[in-house]
Amino acid sequence: MGAATPSAEQVWTWLGEVPDPEIPVISVVDLGIVRAVELRGAECVVTITPTYSGCPAMAVIAAAVTEALQRHGLAQVRLVNQLSPAWTTDWMSESGKRKLKGYGIAPPAQQAIDISGLAAGVKRRPAARLLVVCPNCGSSHTGLTSQFGSTPCKALYKCLDCSEPFDYFKCH
Repeated sequence: MGAATPSAEQVWTWLGEVPDPEIPVISVVDLGIVRAVELRGAECVVTITPTYSGCPAMAVIAAAVTEALQRHGLAQVRLVNQLSPAWTTDWMSESGKRKLKGYGIAPPAQQAIDISGLAAGVKRRPAARLLVVCPNCGSSHTGLTSQFGSTPCKALYKCLDCSEPFDYFKCH
């Protein structure tokens, strides 16, 4: 008799243990790129959305997801890339954002999708200066050094109090 088919919830738990290759303290589930899990008989279909088109980590992520699920006994794993809707940092878990901060990367400071102007008659407020908090000392006295950090998803900031540079995970 074969092994029992796991539940979708169990598969989500296993995927929650697959680290992002660029930021290994967060999982692909924390990052919000896993969109759906479906069990179709013996086949497990996992839908993922890349953080951006052409993300070089997606091949590594696909291999890690497939390997992890096969290690748990799912012989038939199929990955589906879903490009629309585009990934947004709004899909990151709160746990993932805390893990980023603990790792020294400032998590996204605001929601990427602002729907406040969609209601009729609502005036849009002028854009406020982005408040990026230093993950090292907690100061909000920080400054942008470069729009490009260690990966395309991040910007480089410097804390003006503790003088430490740090990555900021850009909203998108």
